[in-house]
Amino acid sequence: MGEAGQSPPREPDEEVLGRVFLGRVIEPGDEVGGRWVREFGVGEVVRRVKGGGPALPGVGQVRWAGLVARAARADPERDLALARAAGARFVAPGDPEWPGQLDDLADARPLGLWVRGRPSLRMWALRSVAVVGARACTAYGTHAAATLAAGLTERGWVIVSGGAYGIDAAAHRGALAAGGATVVVLAGGVDRPYPRGHTNLIERIAHQGLVIGELPPGDHPTPSRFILRNRVIAALTRGTVVVEAACRSGSLATARAAQRLGRHTMGVPGPVTSALSAGVHELLRGEATLVTDAAEVAELVGDMGDLAPPRTGPVLPRDLLTPAARSVLDALPGDRAAPAGEIAPAARTTPDEAIARLYELRALGYVERHGVGWKLTRQAVISARTGRPPR
Repeated sequence: MGEAGQSPPREPDEEVLGRVFLGRVIEPGDEVGGRWVREFGVGEVVRRVKGGGPALPGVGQVRWAGLVARAARADPERDLALARAAGARFVAPGDPEWPGQLDDLADARPLGLWVRGRPSLRMWALRSVAVVGARACTAYGTHAAATLAAGLTERGWVIVSGGAYGIDAAAHRGALAAGGATVVVLAGGVDRPYPRGHTNLIERIAHQGLVIGELPPGDHPTPSRFILRNRVIAALTRGTVVVEAACRSGSLATARAAQRLGRHTMGVPGPVTSALSAGVHELLRGEATLVTDAAEVAELVGDMGDLAPPRTGPVLPRDLLTPAARSVLDALPGDRAAPAGEIAPAARTTPDEAIARLYELRALGYVERHGVGWKLTRQAVISARTGRPPR
């Protein structure tokens, strides 16, 4: 095993070469291609598209001709060489580093993943959470995503996102700032950071974390590839948190994929007047769970016993009184002194018991004696308004 917990590099076998080859031919998430691989095997699919003979089942002649044309340009040895030059490796199903949870995608499972970075993808994915959301986010969304990511990394979770502007970048930066682990899943080649404005961020993640993608080196993202990339984010992680998303946000595709896969789906609520949170609120009206901080996320996706602290208001000084003393205190008139005989019925107790409780309240500064009567102190009135104990 190497320093990063990976197997030592070895010469690619025919299965790996075939998967790299098909990565140039079959688009990510193509379930028809995935079914071919499952039913016929990698070697037979490679042979058929290279030979250009009769089409495999499930596609017409025009599409088959396009696949054959792609196959004529595929060169797996060149792709592996380009990947090595970029510090990347190819991880295929069956490899010790392959995350088994990706198999839940069935025929939409990636043919393999290109990986930059030293850690083991399988080990990091075991305890990971996706944090995704709007590109055009607000300051509130940026703060919420960064704080959430930092809090999760401090609890030992790996943050996975797509490296896009807005919420994705805030999540990655929050994890890095906390000295934590983060994975960026690209919709293009791992040697082509995208968006270009995040080149430095993605390069930093490649050194400190992991950069992964389905597309071979040099390939560029397209709108459809962004959507298909989201299924990998959802399958790779234990749950997906959406922070700010409009009703047509692409990040909602990640949440829906997580729901289909039986993963936890969570949303951070925003202002009801914000269109950028409308998509999140729609998720929350369905099967998603509302979360507000890292502790609540960890409680949902973590192990038994990872409980978030209970949410309570501040403890007021009068909350610490015994029920009997609190009843007597509540029975005192607010504007005058009253004898124990008048206070007792209102407190539903006897005069003797009322006197005993009044002396306790006197010691604590809540009441004072006026002749035969008892009256609230000025400090007790202020305490009732401010929550501070009487002096």
